[in-house]
Amino acid sequence: MAWEMWLGVAAVTISAVALTVALAVWSQQRRRRRLDPPLAVAEALAEDVGQLIAFVANPSKPAVAHLERTVRRVCAEADLPEPLWLETTIEDPGVGQTREALARGADVVVAVGGDGTVRAVAEAMVGTGRPMGLIPLGTGNLLARNLDLPIADPDEALRIVVAGADRVIDVGWARVLEFAEPDGAARETARTGAPGRDAAGDGVVVDALDADPAADGTGVDGTGVDGAAADAPPEPDTQTEHIFLVIAGLGFDAAMVADADATLKARVGWVAYFVAGIRHLHGRRLRATIQLDDTPPVDAKLRTLLIGNCGKLPGGITLLPDAVLDDGILDIAAIDTRGGVVGWAQLFGDVVMQGFGVRNDLPAKIGRIDHARARRVRVRVEGGEQAQVDGDLLGRAVELEAWVEPGGLVVRTA
Repeated sequence: MAWEMWLGVAAVTISAVALTVALAVWSQQRRRRRLDPPLAVAEALAEDVGQLIAFVANPSKPAVAHLERTVRRVCAEADLPEPLWLETTIEDPGVGQTREALARGADVVVAVGGDGTVRAVAEAMVGTGRPMGLIPLGTGNLLARNLDLPIADPDEALRIVVAGADRVIDVGWARVLEFAEPDGAARETARTGAPGRDAAGDGVVVDALDADPAADGTGVDGTGVDGAAADAPPEPDTQTEHIFLVIAGLGFDAAMVADADATLKARVGWVAYFVAGIRHLHGRRLRATIQLDDTPPVDAKLRTLLIGNCGKLPGGITLLPDAVLDDGILDIAAIDTRGGVVGWAQLFGDVVMQGFGVRNDLPAKIGRIDHARARRVRVRVEGGEQAQVDGDLLGRAVELEAWVEPGGLVVRTA
């Protein structure tokens, strides 16, 4: 029976040790719970803090001063942190302010202004994974239209910024590979500069030569890409890649943007671009060489070449009916007319009808739109023509390249 006694003693001893250990662990956990909240509580507290929203605003827009007060009130009522409010300048139309906001921990960065401000904010937001919001206050408000955001209701746009959903979209990039001298002669880019970013990821890196991104000082936003003064001389830049979210163009459309009167834009909005376009109805047709992806180049005569990420424009016009913001493809439209005003009238009718899903594919038309799709486009025109990205001028380009960056940007939508 001695061994049974010893077995009982061992069992009691082991139980005592286990109880002691259990009490020690329980005591330690109790002490830790007093010092630190449980994970679920910590996550709840983090959610209660809410998202930090930064607003990058163009102060030249009349509504901005009032909107700042509204923004601060709405964020307070939604129990969100005090928002960051950063204003653009002539020297920096929004890229630097956006990077500052991200460095300060902003969860969402909102472009408050027109298309120039949107482009600048988007340039800094690409690849960050954080959403960009929009409060459109410009003339064209191109991206906002294509995202079906409210154009004339800043308060509703602010509500979407605070409580909307996020969507991943593509972005386009463009480079001027060759720039026209003022006398029309071509000037090639130097191939010795630092390579620019190859957003398409295919290893092709080409240096760019770029005019002042806003040679007339005003883009669709009224400030241009860099807020340059009117008629600023073009400055060569062999490295810059220009983001576009809606449409890049070469030819008639860019000339129309270049000649739009700033005073008229302030009075009648986007209609000023159509008024400017009348002056170019009898302009020369372009002799262009176009290459899509790796296909052989083709020669064409046209009035304008449009390269789009999406296709809605002001006035209910849809230039690129097949363009989708998140399909990883650029949509190209080669537009040509002959026969003067009659050709333009037929072309305008075709544009209106294709917005309703009806296309006129009859041959031998005097006004026509030829559609194509590609991930990369290169176009060369004799003598050089005005080029633009989302309404901001790049200058007179002889050769232009554009490509798509699929899923490059997150946007806040309804």
